[in-house]
Amino acid sequence: MVFGYSTTRHPIYQLRDEMDRLLSSVFPGNAWCAANRQEGPAVNLWEDDGGLKVEMELPGVKDDQLDISVVERELIVKVEVPESEQEGVTYHRRERPVGSFRRAIPLPFEVDAERVSAVLTRGVLEVTLPKAPSALPRKIEVKVSS
Repeated sequence: MVFGYSTTRHPIYQLRDEMDRLLSSVFPGNAWCAANRQEGPAVNLWEDDGGLKVEMELPGVKDDQLDISVVERELIVKVEVPESEQEGVTYHRRERPVGSFRRAIPLPFEVDAERVSAVLTRGVLEVTLPKAPSALPRKIEVKVSS
């Protein structure tokens, strides 16, 4: 294990990498790799006493290129990254995404959408999703019958 990631890969991922290599040799400069895969950027999602935290890797993305919303029990992150035109440049490999993508992350419980906050720091988006009042533990009073 290196940094928490397995060094052995499932054969389907090895096949996908080989297809990426072949397609890149036929269509040089196109982002056949990570940018076109549905899984999108790497995400961590965890729960603490107050709610959920989501970290998403978005290198090179600016805050005005993000649209973040909560719909029911789903966090939706939309990104629009314009393609930069550079004269005299030939890409031999281009994996960083350009264009738009949408990532919907299912949430394990209802959150308070009015109190959701997001911060983008050095290419990492951190979203804080407080639990909705209905998802918080509630003490139930026990009554004694006579």
